[in-house]
Amino acid sequence: MDFYQKLNLKKVINASGKMTILGVSKVANESIAAQQFGDQHFFEMTDLIEKSGKYIAEMIGAEDALIVNSASAGIAQAVAGIIGQGSEYHLYHPYTKRIIKRNIILPKGQNIDYGAPEEEMIALGGGHPVEAGYANTCSDHNLEIMIDENTAAILYVKSHHCVQKSMLTIKEALKVAHEHNLPLILDAAAEEDIKTYVDLGVDVIIFSGAKAIAGPASGLILGKKKYINWTRMQAKGIGRAMKIGKENILGLTAAFENYVKCGPENGENMKKRLSPFISALSKLPHVSVTQQKDQAGRDIYRADMKIDPSFSKNAITVIKELKEQAPVIYTREYRANENIIEFDIRAIDNAEMKTIVKRLQEILK
Repeated sequence: MDFYQKLNLKKVINASGKMTILGVSKVANESIAAQQFGDQHFFEMTDLIEKSGKYIAEMIGAEDALIVNSASAGIAQAVAGIIGQGSEYHLYHPYTKRIIKRNIILPKGQNIDYGAPEEEMIALGGGHPVEAGYANTCSDHNLEIMIDENTAAILYVKSHHCVQKSMLTIKEALKVAHEHNLPLILDAAAEEDIKTYVDLGVDVIIFSGAKAIAGPASGLILGKKKYINWTRMQAKGIGRAMKIGKENILGLTAAFENYVKCGPENGENMKKRLSPFISALSKLPHVSVTQQKDQAGRDIYRADMKIDPSFSKNAITVIKELKEQAPVIYTREYRANENIIEFDIRAIDNAEMKTIVKRLQEILK
């Protein structure tokens, strides 16, 4: 059944990357089969949640894991779990005034809007966001001086959305947290190398299940058993409003097996696929095209197309026109104000690359 036609939906070419606004990833057949098994069978859900988490944790070498319905839900539930510390009273009264140790410290340059504000998820979990440092810098000292008797945890956000320069490392943030007997929560939703953060000993690590892992809509929390247990309790608290279905739990489990076996597409392969695409783009008028590595340091390579400033159309106009005809073409728009359009090829094939080039020929003529 063609749901594009049935629901009158636009067909999309996703040269933007693994973006929530476009449905994130294409799911492999193994995950679809696992989802179908989940759809057609019954389980004791607490048993499924606990055992799927332990199975995933064993595959990656973590103490424990928990599948939730999104990375955002993971932040809120992890914050709530750490504030409650296993208290059943807190579970049913998450915003109680009895508990005052609620401050969640994060670098100011990481208090981002990734589609929803980071601080909103902290507040949803009952935390009080406290910014450390400044918009353009945060050191371990800046982080440490914000700790007080009401600090519950430190949050570090590893994302291309964040300020990258003059920012303390995850290892430095972890050292500060542990010196003060605090857990470090790491929001690594779109990161590619999951094992790196597990091996580093981060207490709570939150990933999107649908990005690097390429699973169905879901989130994954890995980390220390105590914190995962506290977070798992939230299924009877605020997590009830964020519950995940059995089909997506099994779909993510299958996707994670594939991730561990094969990993995401590596940079070398991306560069090979990019080469003919960059060559074709470079033949277009009024543009210059280069290969660019992900600015946040991930092993991801993209095509950066800069529009000649003397041309009558700027990058913002070209991006708009790419979305005006079916199939609509989405690109990375973060540097449009610099007159640069970025093309992320992780979710597109050669035929779609040719369609992009053809459309740009029409727009730039």
